[in-house]
Amino acid sequence: METFFTQTVGLPENFFSYIILPLLIFMARIMDVSINTIRIIYVLGGRRLTATILGFFESFIWLMAIRQIFEHMDNWVCYVAYPGGFAMGILVGMMIEERIAYGKVIVRIITRKDVTELIDFITRNQFRYTRVASEGLDGPENLVFTVLPRENLEDLLGKMKEILPTAFYTVEKVNRAADTGAVVQESTRWSIASWLKERRGV
Repeated sequence: METFFTQTVGLPENFFSYIILPLLIFMARIMDVSINTIRIIYVLGGRRLTATILGFFESFIWLMAIRQIFEHMDNWVCYVAYPGGFAMGILVGMMIEERIAYGKVIVRIITRKDVTELIDFITRNQFRYTRVASEGLDGPENLVFTVLPRENLEDLLGKMKEILPTAFYTVEKVNRAADTGAVVQESTRWSIASWLKERRGV
């Protein structure tokens, strides 16, 4: 790499060592950490092939970056670029993850007010929901559970804040949900812990 930039391109050696090389390491770290963030999302979502392919490119980019670090151990700028790229990669990965909005979320809504208009909105958008008449500290309350794609979360929250601005709600990620209803499925993945339990007859 150094030969290409210094001899083929004609850049000064110092310019490559203290500007170009750290910048390349910085960018490489952003890429591999961002890919790692996305890969974890697909792993949790059960997308094995996609996660495997992303893992290959993540490792390849990291290998290229760490190789340059070891080849330029006396270059202190690289030691700043490497962790700097890692930190920036976390931020970029989170931004990409928000854009992708992959997976499903479960929203729990608690309010003492009438939820008919909210239920109508959920029904129109064909979100699975369960409504429960519950009792709270201040008396009767309405409890609504709904599971929906993350990409539709902002629409639901926007509508809820419009018609039920004082409602209390929580949002949690769902790794898996049955297609026929808002029922979270247990993981069927084999694990050492489950194998040991079977061996002991637990």
